Formats: sequence, C-alpha cells, structure tokens
Amino acid sequence: MTTKHSATTFERLGVDPRLAKELLDQGILAPFPVQALTIPDGIAGRDVCGKAKTGSGKTLAFGIPLLMRLGKSHPGRPGGLVLVPTRELAQQVFEVLQPLAESVGRRAAAVYGGADIEAQTKRIAKGSDVVIATPGRLIDLIERRDLSMAKVEVLVIDEADRMADMGFLPQVEWILRRVESAHQTMLFSATLDGDVNRLVKRHLRDPVFHQVSSATTTVESMEHRFLHVHQMDKVKVAAAIANSAEKTIMFVRTKRGADRLVLQLQKEGVRALAIHGDLRQTSRQKALADFSQGRLPVLVATDVAARGLDIEDVDVVIHYDPPEDHKAYVHRSGRTARAGDSGVVATLLLWDQLTEIERIQKRLGLQMPIVEVFSNDPHLADLASWRHDEGAA
Repeated sequence: MTTKHSATTFERLGVDPRLAKELLDQGILAPFPVQALTIPDGIAGRDVCGKAKTGSGKTLAFGIPLLMRLGKSHPGRPGGLVLVPTRELAQQVFEVLQPLAESVGRRAAAVYGGADIEAQTKRIAKGSDVVIATPGRLIDLIERRDLSMAKVEVLVIDEADRMADMGFLPQVEWILRRVESAHQTMLFSATLDGDVNRLVKRHLRDPVFHQVSSATTTVESMEHRFLHVHQMDKVKVAAAIANSAEKTIMFVRTKRGADRLVLQLQKEGVRALAIHGDLRQTSRQKALADFSQGRLPVLVATDVAARGLDIEDVDVVIHYDPPEDHKAYVHRSGRTARAGDSGVVATLLLWDQLTEIERIQKRLGLQMPIVEVFSNDPHLADLASWRHDEGAA
C-alpha cells in the first residue's frame, strides 16, 4: 500500500492541459498527496481503492481521471457516476467538478433527495456526462426509467465508510449490480474494514491501493479542550468561543436542539444558522454557502446533516452536546484541521456528562484534563494557546 509522494505538478501527472489550466485559474497550483498518488492510476484506467478522509482532496483525485476517461454520453445514459452518502456532499462534489467538466466540453449534474425530481430528470435528459448521486434518489430515477446504467464507463464510490454507517450499502449493491458494461471503479473511504472491505472484494478488479496518512485529519492534528460548564452559562461559553473565531461549527444531538441553540446564540449577538433534515434544501444550501464563504460565522449541525461536509478553514468545532461515542467524536471533530491545517475542538460538559466523556477520551488515547470554566474566562478567546495545565482564570 502506497503512503509516500514526491512534489509534483498536475501536468507531470498526465492531467489534460485544459483541466490543469482550469485548476490554475482557480488558484490550485499543486496536487495534494492523495491526488499525486491516485490520479496516474485513475488516468491509466486502473480500479483504485483510496484510504483517505474527507478534506484530503479526493474529489479531484477521482474527478480528474473520471473527466479524462469519459466519451460523450447520450441523454439519460451517463458515462460517469459518482455515488455519495449525503445531498450536501453531492452538491459540493458537483461544485468542484462542474467547472472542470465545462473546460473539457462535458456536463455534470447532481441528483439527491429533498429536491425536485422532475427538474433533475430534465437535466439528465439534456445529456449529463457525469451524474453525482445519493443512492436513494438514483434508485428512484432508475426505477422511473429516467436514467440508465447501460453506458457507465467510470464509477466512483465516495465516503464508502459513511455509506456503511448510514445503512446505504444494500442500496449501493443494488446499483452496482445494474452497471451493465465493462467499467472502471474508484472507491474512497476513511476505513477499509468490515462491510467496506467486502464491497471492495466484490466489485473492484485487481485494484491498486493508496493510503494517505499525511494531510488527513486525526485527533493528533487538533487542539482538544474539554470544558466543564454550567447549564445556565453554557450558551454564553459557546458564544464566547465563537466570537474569537471566523468559522465555528457547533454539534448538537437533535434537530430541535439545533433550532433552539440558534435562537439562544442570536440572543447573545452571535449570527448562526442550523442545518438538519427537517429544513428545506434551499435553506440548508444557503446556510452552507454563507458559512463556506465567510458570511456566516457559526453553523449549528446535527450529526447526520453534517456527514460528508467538506468546508475549508473551519477554526473551531464545538461539541455543544457530547458525541455518542469515540467514532462520532472523530467524525465531528474532522470538520476542522483539514488538509494539514490546525484546528481547535472544544467539548462542553455538564456535571452528569463527565464520566461519559472520560470513557471516550480513553478510547481515543486523549489523556486531557476537564477544566471548569465560566463565560467570562479570558482563555475562551484563545483556546488554541491555552495550556492544559493552566486551569481556569
């Protein structure tokens, strides 16, 4: 399994000059490690299995070979298919691939639940060379005969581990069984064990494996702070932390909790919006766009809504409600410290949650003190430089 790469350029990897120019115009000068490793094999037509986390740059790692290997597609019969677990990720992948697709005379479309299926059908009927889809919506389109898998040449399965976590692998298997023609498969996942390993063995032919250990998110690449807070002061503590950062994501366990926290933060003068499954897709997309582009400082998210989010330059992740387990802690925390950057993760704990978080710390190997704080503590303005042994002011 490959883990190293050398400094290179997209041109040296064999990338189409039109794609390289579009990347240059976007200010993308050199490939990330996962791109340097996988793009040549992808261009060569090999089945690729990449072990890489969200934020490592894998959209271009599969997107560039995908666009280079496609012939012209027919209406309703795409040559490229990208399966993703969530509608947010579908939209993000589309936004990355669409300008690249246009640069080589191709069209991309994103299809996902929660949006008008008739409008999506019309886009596909016009001729979409690449379709980025969530499994459920893709199955709907196939069963309606609005989309055929007959001409798929390149298939990408992105975030396979999250597909498994969310119970989508039976749907993915159903889709894969309907790919009729010989095709190339590229699969990316943060883990390659269990159900994901079975998927690889069943559907990839002699795959080349690449693992990216640098520039990916691990608990070691973040600054962790565990803060014992008091119920009446909890929102004020969260507001004090957010006021010192440009981009903060706060995680809560429930949709109602997300809406409630947004209102409470607004009372503290903090501009925040929520994303969760009960919101209209347009509302979710606006909140994500405003947050991504720096117009909104705080995003409040439930675990499910935030799966697959790939937002750059998140300074702080706040576990407003503690995560359910150590896996959820890593998934949530992975919204910061992306692609080699640093980030701060703060967990707010009430008195009856201390034992629970100590158990999670032990599973993660994080031996860190839980420090009691109040919202007037000056350390909250700079958690990154707050030494663990200083205690509260």
